[in-house]
Amino acid sequence: MPTQIPSTETIEFKPAFIERYSKLTDWEQFKTYSLSFLRRSIRINTLVTTVKETKKTIEEKGWKLDPIPWCKEGFWISHAERRDVGNLLEHHVGKIYVQEAASMIPPLVLKPKPGDLVLDMAASPGSKTTQMAAMMNNTGVIIANDYKGLRLQSLGINLQRSLVTNTIITLMKGQRFKDFQFDKILLDAPCSGTGTIRKSLKTIRIWNAGMITKLAKEQKELIETAFNNLKPGGEMIYSTCSVEPEENEGVVDFLLNKYKNAKVMKVILPGLKTSPPVLEFAGTSHNPQIKNSLRIWPQDNDTEGFFVAKIKKLR
Repeated sequence: MPTQIPSTETIEFKPAFIERYSKLTDWEQFKTYSLSFLRRSIRINTLVTTVKETKKTIEEKGWKLDPIPWCKEGFWISHAERRDVGNLLEHHVGKIYVQEAASMIPPLVLKPKPGDLVLDMAASPGSKTTQMAAMMNNTGVIIANDYKGLRLQSLGINLQRSLVTNTIITLMKGQRFKDFQFDKILLDAPCSGTGTIRKSLKTIRIWNAGMITKLAKEQKELIETAFNNLKPGGEMIYSTCSVEPEENEGVVDFLLNKYKNAKVMKVILPGLKTSPPVLEFAGTSHNPQIKNSLRIWPQDNDTEGFFVAKIKKLR
């Protein structure tokens, strides 16, 4: 059982939130994990080092590394007396990237190859961009885009620290991409973050139905733009750290209904526990293809909650 977060104030969920999530999942389990510490995790950057070498140097400092089953470069990291993973020398020189274990999933499902032309549509702070660059051995090209200049600061710093050289940073709204032909696209969409309550308790306070509706509208614009910039035969990932059906299954359903040449691909990652996608909720039914996507609740793997759909553009 995960360790509960101590709090000086009573954490209250809104009645509408409790009612909603009691219908979607095991409420008590979801609440327990959402109010528990999130295990720290790292990804070893193979552009700079090897997994074997860096695992050895970190463990020699007294840190314990437990393999993340679905990512061979990923480890949960802990220490009997310390929590400051960011102070490790290996972090400063780019040998490791501090990245949540569930966040590693979208690039692994997309599988960008050396030489691919890839778009990371909402890239900051760069955890998935740097992961894809490593998967591509710094070849091909990644366009790493975000819509706020301030967000590009962390993206640029992380790309430099990770010795990424195949990436071009762009600044614009994702909806403005037009007439490109990318091999692969990662759309890790801006979302409500309801899968990350354990990292940001304010999510509980700001949650409301109107916010979800507004975000879903933007997410539909982004997924349609991404699909239109994908070359025939190309593949894209739509992912969020939300567990709201309107932001996940509902967005993919919108795309499938509008584009008959969109197909949701079956995804299996060994070692990853998943829950059934939501095909019907609150009187709304979703396309049966969506059963091929990944829905991950915090209690499934003791991680953040996540949703991942792999979509192919048929020729």
